Amino acid sequence: MKPRTRILDAAMVVFRRHGFRRSSIEQAAEAAGLTRQALYHHFKSKEALFRAVIERLHEDALAAEIAAANAKEKAGGSLADILVAGVTARLRQLIASFDGSPHIEELFSEHLLQARDLYQKYAGLYAAHGAATIERVCRKQRLALANGMTPPELARCVEMAINGAKSLNAGMQPAGAFLGDLTTMARTLVAGAVAPLPKQRQAKSAAKKALPKKVSPKKSTRTKPGDRR
Repeated sequence: MKPRTRILDAAMVVFRRHGFRRSSIEQAAEAAGLTRQALYHHFKSKEALFRAVIERLHEDALAAEIAAANAKEKAGGSLADILVAGVTARLRQLIASFDGSPHIEELFSEHLLQARDLYQKYAGLYAAHGAATIERVCRKQRLALANGMTPPELARCVEMAINGAKSLNAGMQPAGAFLGDLTTMARTLVAGAVAPLPKQRQAKSAAKKALPKKVSPKKSTRTKPGDRR
């Protein structure tokens, strides 16, 4: 195991056990089996260590979302099924990281204080993945977004639904209630935003695909009456 990975694993244990404020570099170093100086070689402060832990959490959460959404799409799920599967996998990954810690609300709060730029960066990545998924699935399943809504706008609405569910369940706890509220909000949102393409548009699209390719007429080599030889 690489030293950085070992340090981040140990730091996660320390932050879960003591919270952010009561944790120290010394505790993280001891948990990783390193001296304080050796740990400082990789991370200059407790804040830098915490940021690295948070960044890894978001990387793992994004990977979980992509994998779950792709699996549900391959299984033939609806757009709502696909979005809910991806978002739920992402949030389960984040929740599981601090699950069981008595300091879970503090850790999520410090996450915003110590790593707001990372939060914003990954919020953008989550929304971009959602928009790409919506656009692709709508094209494949011949769906239309209502009232001129665009895929990025619907993806943003889904992220707003997540924030709304968070406001009802501090620290995303209890997890079951939080994910249940979120699923209901997301499915209701998608149901109101998506409809099958109008039949006229579907017929035009199908007819366009069925048309034979135009062949350019060959020029005649026969001599017309009156032409000079």
